[in-house]
Amino acid sequence: MSGTLETETPAHAAPTTQSTQSAHLFTPLQIRDVVLPNRIVVSPMCQYSSEDGLANDWHLVHLGSRAIGGAGLVIAEATAVESRGRITPGDLGIWTDEHVEALSPITRFIKKHSASVPGIQLAHAGRKASTDAPWRGGHPLPEEEGAWQPVAPSPIPFDQGHPEPAELSEPELAGIVQAFKAAARRSLDAGFEIVELHAAHGYLLHEFLSPLSNHRNDRYGGSFENRARLVVEVVNAVRSVWPERLPLFLRISATDWAENGWDIDQSIELARLIHPLGIDMIDCSSGAIIPHVKIPVKPGFQVPFAERIRKEAGILTGAVGLITEPQQADNIVRTGQADLVLLARELLRDPYWPLHAGEVLQANPSIPDQYARAFAR
Repeated sequence: MSGTLETETPAHAAPTTQSTQSAHLFTPLQIRDVVLPNRIVVSPMCQYSSEDGLANDWHLVHLGSRAIGGAGLVIAEATAVESRGRITPGDLGIWTDEHVEALSPITRFIKKHSASVPGIQLAHAGRKASTDAPWRGGHPLPEEEGAWQPVAPSPIPFDQGHPEPAELSEPELAGIVQAFKAAARRSLDAGFEIVELHAAHGYLLHEFLSPLSNHRNDRYGGSFENRARLVVEVVNAVRSVWPERLPLFLRISATDWAENGWDIDQSIELARLIHPLGIDMIDCSSGAIIPHVKIPVKPGFQVPFAERIRKEAGILTGAVGLITEPQQADNIVRTGQADLVLLARELLRDPYWPLHAGEVLQANPSIPDQYARAFAR
């Protein structure tokens, strides 16, 4: 299989050797030429701890400890493809070669000291850019603190008190596509083996997908095909430089949880559209395109989105959202609801969750020699 559940092999696909049938949480998964030792993924989690987008010791320890903790894939946080695409001034970036030099020690550490695969999420914050760190309130930055002009498909502020974003022209959109392409090339140079494109949580690519934030009347707005155009262009541009042997993921908000917004049916249609272009897995999150939306949050509340997209679009999916217990995560994989399970806050609380899950499930996770005596079998 190649990230497809269909018998027909799409363009850009490469066969995998691991069937998802009868798989469990600690079954390896091959996607293209990359083998994940298990189905546990460190979800991208912003740390807001960079200066000028540069990775530092915090990122090395944060990501390295979770690799040692046994996750099959460790995805670095939303990494801006251009400086104005940062959510906050502390966001990680990859818009210059200097960023490659800062990220390379992290991928080297992960590859040398763990069985984990290093991945990176490429992102652009769009109209949600130029804000302060969450622990300082997450409010829009004032001019005296270095605020910059956010951009978006349409000049619609995210919320009251947020600045009106500048509407992107078609030439500017072409530049953003090239920024994603250059970021993918730099990600390869930095040693990453999986790229995830961020089209969720109300950031730029999601803003184009959703009718709630995209009111354009040109070829990037209106119909589903037009609203999906920028995502398609970014996927094609990234795939042109990202090697065929390496996987490419897409994170989406499967629904906006709002009337007349993006929904699960459009998400399935998008998955069908971009899978033949070289996307191997859909990372299924939801929400955050507009504020003050009531979301029915409960354990595993987003798993049904991953299950529907997997079954109806014939593509590998990842489930995320209040997945905290080993048996819960294992059941998601065993029952075919998703192929990968992404954990975020639970791995902040416990970087060694995968090793503990291996004990609970009586599996055989990869344990560093230095830690083996603490997990005696």
